[in-house]
Amino acid sequence: MVGYVNAAQIRAARGLLGWTLDELAERCGIQGDLLAETESACCNGDASLLYAIANALEAGGVIFLDDCAFAEGGPGVRLRRRESCDEGLRPDQLTAENDL
Repeated sequence: MVGYVNAAQIRAARGLLGWTLDELAERCGIQGDLLAETESACCNGDASLLYAIANALEAGGVIFLDDCAFAEGGPGVRLRRRESCDEGLRPDQLTAENDL
């Protein structure tokens, strides 16, 4: 988990997973109104609150990108790959039978 998550990342992660505020609140064990305040950036939230929210979202399948993720464009969120990608055949594996 990244060291810090912000309100925009929480909203984005919840959106990627298709979870309502109530669903996320239940999954991380906090009150819905406190989660709504945290998501709206009205307050920074304490570290234990942000940790609980981030853990629930990560368990649901998101990955948080931190401020140092310059190659990816900075802080953000993306879905974790659920299954391996088909990388196809390497050139040395091509034959007349499998060359399309």
